[in-house]
Amino acid sequence: MTSLKRLVIKVGTSTLTDEEGNPNPDYIRRLAQDVFELSQRGYSPILVSSGAIAAGMQALKLPGRPKTIPQKQAAAAVGQGLLMHLYSTEFGRLGINVAQMLLTKDDLTDRKRYINARNTMNALLKLKAVPIINENDTTAVDEIRVGDNDTLAALVAALADASALVILSDVEGLYDHNPNEHEGAEIIRIVEKVDKTIEGLAGEAGTLRGTGGMRTKINAARICAKSGVTMYIANGKQLNAVRRSLSGEIGSKFLASTAMPLKSKKRWMAFSLPPSGAVTINSGATRQIIHGGKSLLAAGITAVTGSFTSGEMVEVVDEYGTPIARGIVNYSADSLRQIMGKQSTAIEETLGVAGPDEVVHRDNLVLTAHG
Repeated sequence: MTSLKRLVIKVGTSTLTDEEGNPNPDYIRRLAQDVFELSQRGYSPILVSSGAIAAGMQALKLPGRPKTIPQKQAAAAVGQGLLMHLYSTEFGRLGINVAQMLLTKDDLTDRKRYINARNTMNALLKLKAVPIINENDTTAVDEIRVGDNDTLAALVAALADASALVILSDVEGLYDHNPNEHEGAEIIRIVEKVDKTIEGLAGEAGTLRGTGGMRTKINAARICAKSGVTMYIANGKQLNAVRRSLSGEIGSKFLASTAMPLKSKKRWMAFSLPPSGAVTINSGATRQIIHGGKSLLAAGITAVTGSFTSGEMVEVVDEYGTPIARGIVNYSADSLRQIMGKQSTAIEETLGVAGPDEVVHRDNLVLTAHG
C-alpha cells in the first residue's frame, strides 16, 4: 500500500458507546466491516479511537466522569483492555489483525520518538494490520497531554502521510448556523479554507463522556490542510459512514491547502513541537521570511521572550505581535539578547566565539500564519 492511500478514521466516544456509556459491540462490528471494505479498495486504514475512560467508568461503576488524574488513569487502564478486546474480536472475524498504539504528547514532540512511532506504524501497515491509536491516558498528565483525539487524529494523519482523515462524531457536519438555535441551519458540504468565519461557527459542544467539540475539529482541519490531508466530519452512527463521507454523500469536507504541503519534518515542527520562547522581528525580516524564503538573521530581531537554549523551538512574531513562523534556534535566549539587531559579522566580536550567521536556518523554519 502506498502512503497516498492511507486513511485515518477517528471515532468519538459518543459515537462508539451506547446510551449507558458502554462500548457498543454492534457499532464496532459495523465499523470493522466498513474498514474491511475500504482495505479491499486499496486503502490502508488507521483508527484513532476514543472511549477508554468511558468504558472504564462503566466497568468500575463510577457515578460520573472522573475529575482527578489518578481516577482518569485508573478508568483508562480498565477501559483500554475492554476496548481492545472488542476491536480484536470484531476485526478478527474478518481476518484483520489490530495493533494497539498508545501515544503521549512526548511521543510526538521528541523527534526520535516521533520517528520511532512513524516507523512502527509503517511496519504495521506493511503487514496489513490496522493500528488502533489512543492517547496513553494511563500515564499522561495535563502537561504532556495532546488533550483531545480530534487533534491527535490530525497529528497522526500528518505523521502517517495520510491522504484523508474522517472524523466520526455525533454531529452531521459543520453547520452555517447553530442548528439548536436556527431551524433552517444547513450543513456546509465543502470548506475550502479554515478562516475566521469558519472558526466563528465552532461552538463549545461536548458530552459527559467525550472531551471534543466542533472547535477541536476546526483545529484538526487546520493541521490537516497544511499537511496536505483532506478532512471529513460525519455522523458516525450512519450506515457506512466512512465510505459515504468520502463520496460526499454525507457530512462536511475540508479541503487540503492548495499550497505545497509541508514536508514531514516541518509538519512535526509546526504542529507537534511546542515553542520554548519567542523572537519578535521587524517588517523587513518579516518580508524576507514570508515572501523571500530567507533564513532569520540577528539583524532582523527586535525582542526576545522566554528562556531557551540552542536547538529549541521558538515562535517567530512580527512587529504587530502575530505569530508567523516557528523554527529551531541556533542560539540561546541570553545570546540572542546580546546580538539582536546586529549584523552577522558582529556575532563573534559580541559573543567572543564564532557562531552561525543564521539565528534560524530556513531548513529549520516553517511558516504558520502565512504561506
